[in-house]
Amino acid sequence: MALSDDMQLLSGQPLFQGLDVDQLRLIAFGAERKSIGQGQPLFRQHAPAECAYVVARGRFELIETGHDGKAHVAAVAGQGTMLSELALATMVERKYTAIALEEAEVLRIPRSLFHRLLEEYPSLGQVMQQRIRDSLLALAKGAKALEDRFR
Repeated sequence: MALSDDMQLLSGQPLFQGLDVDQLRLIAFGAERKSIGQGQPLFRQHAPAECAYVVARGRFELIETGHDGKAHVAAVAGQGTMLSELALATMVERKYTAIALEEAEVLRIPRSLFHRLLEEYPSLGQVMQQRIRDSLLALAKGAKALEDRFR
């Protein structure tokens, strides 16, 4: 795919919305495009997360193994979904295993690239911090709603 296609895919991510062309180009140029075969894992639950992924093509089943050892499908992530966004800011572990449901392609965005973006454009720091905070709050609300539903 062309750099412009990757820039368009990235511009659709809430974390990157409003970035200018040079900022998007920096991320797209530094991101790695990776192909994943059907049935292959993109990453595994509890593994260290040093990058985020944006699904460029295909779908991934997100499987979570509970404390009881039983695995269940938590969600399906399709084209345009960012996986492990928080890994761009800090060291975290993967919360699920992502398995390709079909031939798929992702953009791998390393944490070091994200930090470079913030170093080159310091004014983005507060914007990105607020967007990550908003994502975490939405995730917490969703988890609370799910917990309440199963009580």
